[in-house]
Amino acid sequence: MTSILEPATDGGARPATEPAPGGRGPTRHLRVAVIGTGFSGLGTAVRLLQSGIEDFLVFERADEVGGTWRDNSYPGCACDVMSHLYSFSFAQNPNWKSTFGKRDELYAYLRETADRFGVRPHIRFGHELLAARWDEGERHWRIETSQGEYTAQVLVTGTGYLSEPAVPDIKGITSFEGKVFHSSRWDHDHDLTGRNVAVIGTGASAIQFVPQIQPQVGRLDLYQRTPPWIGPKNDKPTTPLQAKLLRSLPGYQNFRRNFNMWGREILAFVMARPKVAGKMQKMASDHLKKSVPDEALRARLTPDYVMACKRLLFSNTWYPAIQQPNVDLVTDGIAEVRAHSIVTEDGTEREVDTIILGTGFQATDRPVARRIWGRDGIALREAWKDGNGMAAHRGTTVAGFPNLFMLLGPNTTLGHSSQVVMIEAQIQYVLDALKQMDKRGLASVEVRREAQDAWNKALDAKLDGTVWNAGNCNSWYLDASGRNPSIWPTYTWRFRRATKRFDLSEYQLASRVRTAEPAAHQ
Repeated sequence: MTSILEPATDGGARPATEPAPGGRGPTRHLRVAVIGTGFSGLGTAVRLLQSGIEDFLVFERADEVGGTWRDNSYPGCACDVMSHLYSFSFAQNPNWKSTFGKRDELYAYLRETADRFGVRPHIRFGHELLAARWDEGERHWRIETSQGEYTAQVLVTGTGYLSEPAVPDIKGITSFEGKVFHSSRWDHDHDLTGRNVAVIGTGASAIQFVPQIQPQVGRLDLYQRTPPWIGPKNDKPTTPLQAKLLRSLPGYQNFRRNFNMWGREILAFVMARPKVAGKMQKMASDHLKKSVPDEALRARLTPDYVMACKRLLFSNTWYPAIQQPNVDLVTDGIAEVRAHSIVTEDGTEREVDTIILGTGFQATDRPVARRIWGRDGIALREAWKDGNGMAAHRGTTVAGFPNLFMLLGPNTTLGHSSQVVMIEAQIQYVLDALKQMDKRGLASVEVRREAQDAWNKALDAKLDGTVWNAGNCNSWYLDASGRNPSIWPTYTWRFRRATKRFDLSEYQLASRVRTAEPAAHQ
């Protein structure tokens, strides 16, 4: 005989399963369901285990952990935040090969973290989230995945904002007879040697992969809508002495991490003030002038907005690559794509057999919001449309969606530091929420509309006049209405302070709806 009761972390007991809709057998009930195995999902899983909570599963649509560092395998993929800071404070790695982690290193780090902390038994690979619906009567989430159904008291999304490619709506692109792929879905089986390649977009991904493919292709047409500000990348190999200190000297790596984190807070002060950011712009301007001697080309590569209005990029190889004889920088807009060519608005037609989209991601129209329905059956995407756009309380909880916690939710994007800092702060918020729910015997918590509105009113006021809102550019930080639902506009320590404790006074609380009866099955 095996009991179908699982120990509840609140000291009580509840059914491990309940009948599934349609009589398809039992549905497993979870204390916590986590979506995604990038930094957010993995970090949540590790910290749940460390807190003594084992009644959870992590649903991952792919066959391995890693999130954006699994999916983005394009040539040259790397991070522009110091490796010691772009990693968990509770899972530090003394083996970084250089200042900034490369894609393969970061992907390996996430896989090793999953192994090191025993997370894999809690992961369900090949389980794509299809729908999550809040059941008000039972006060839990009904979750439908591509491989089965579950229920969970608490739902945590770790899907981030760089998970779904943004594909431009260009006339004729679907009728192109060559190869088309997005940089985050790189086709490694497609040999670029000698081909006529068009790259659409000059953002963070393109400045990394273009220098890698330029020597290989026959011709490369680079379609630039808006030039980015680019600074030099001070990436240095880890010296033998540094490696020894990292591995052997207690506290040294933690010191390096904290030193970088607090040092970057200065940038938050700068970026919040367009005039100050404009003065710092000289660094990027000097890099451009030094790298591109041709005045006409340099003029085409000079942005007309304040540095950091769009994401500031770093590269030592971009400018040399795009000045090679086989590269043509195209700044005229694309009129249409034909079967074997691209036509620009000036009427020029360029033959091409491969199109690579470096066009970013659906950052302000989160795909996960189309798959979550809250109280009263309202989809998260529709709730955001009916309100003031994408918004949450403390970047994590949303009115009308009880027991939903979004990691890297609205206004948690950073322009100056590591997203891992924000993720860890939000995980702490989730853990304290679970602790408070256990202590009070609560079935659900839902942020009060007035608390959420007050939080976002203060955020909007903080963003007003910053370089992200007033830097004279149209960035992916802004939504269709011009509002900024992306950026955290001030220091990370303020966000960490705001999420250190889960304040129940900001939430509508509901006690448990029923007491489980013991049951057993063969």
